[in-house]
Amino acid sequence: MADTEEAMKKAVEYTLHEFSSVRTGKASPALVEGIDIQVQAYGSTMKLKQLAVISSPEPRLLLISPFDPSTVQDIERGIKESKLGINPAVDGKAIRLPIPELSEERRVDLVKMVKGMAEEGRVRVRGARKHGMDGVKAMKGDSTITEDDQKRLEKEIQVLTDRFVKEIDEHVSHKEGEIMTV
Repeated sequence: MADTEEAMKKAVEYTLHEFSSVRTGKASPALVEGIDIQVQAYGSTMKLKQLAVISSPEPRLLLISPFDPSTVQDIERGIKESKLGINPAVDGKAIRLPIPELSEERRVDLVKMVKGMAEEGRVRVRGARKHGMDGVKAMKGDSTITEDDQKRLEKEIQVLTDRFVKEIDEHVSHKEGEIMTV
């Protein structure tokens, strides 16, 4: 039961992490933290948050201050190559990312994308449920538990599943509200 619940929690946490990368019209460091940057100086790929401090000095602006000024061009190229659709502006040793206003069409697309992410989260929760149910059936097959225990545990797993799916649905509603409000 504990393993099943933990797997479901992780599925919800992963889904929330995915939601944080969706642009809502407000500047949020989470929007760019996970971008992979190919850094020539180090000869490897690194996450942006490993290369720079990301701050939001204004509601519609992100400021990226690299730890090593020689990586500014690599970071700029990585942002341009990402699917964000935001044009970085190099300002000396820092990069400014102005966050444009979202069009109605783009908002609808983002809501669809969030709903797709949520469905992936629900699938993960249901996968954890299946794994838990299989474990209960195996315990019944080994005569470790009785048939009554099996039914009770299966009901508890279903209650957990319903709880975590509902949590994902609540977060989808909240994120949809963030995206659709101007």
